[in-house]
Amino acid sequence: MRQLSPQQVLELIDKNENKPVLIDVREDFENEICAIEGSVNIPLHKIPEAAEELDPKQEYILICHHGMRSQRAGIIMTSLGFDKLINLVGGIDAWACNIAPEMKRY
Repeated sequence: MRQLSPQQVLELIDKNENKPVLIDVREDFENEICAIEGSVNIPLHKIPEAAEELDPKQEYILICHHGMRSQRAGIIMTSLGFDKLINLVGGIDAWACNIAPEMKRY
């Protein structure tokens, strides 16, 4: 799993024609506070069952609050056959600090 900074993720999203899917693994109540536009909310505990509906050939960017749960989600998904995974280093908190300062933080 690749580890990318918020700026690297933004560049990847902006320049890539085949945009990666953003999966936010935080809980629903966290996602209500703030979220990256276009991300899909799949809480960490639901990743194994949700993975059955996801395309293992698709590239995914995994997001959480600070980057730890998304790292765990990546480990789970790797064990299920996914190999195009990116972890947003520092999570949505780093995204808010570096990319979207208007975003609510918690």
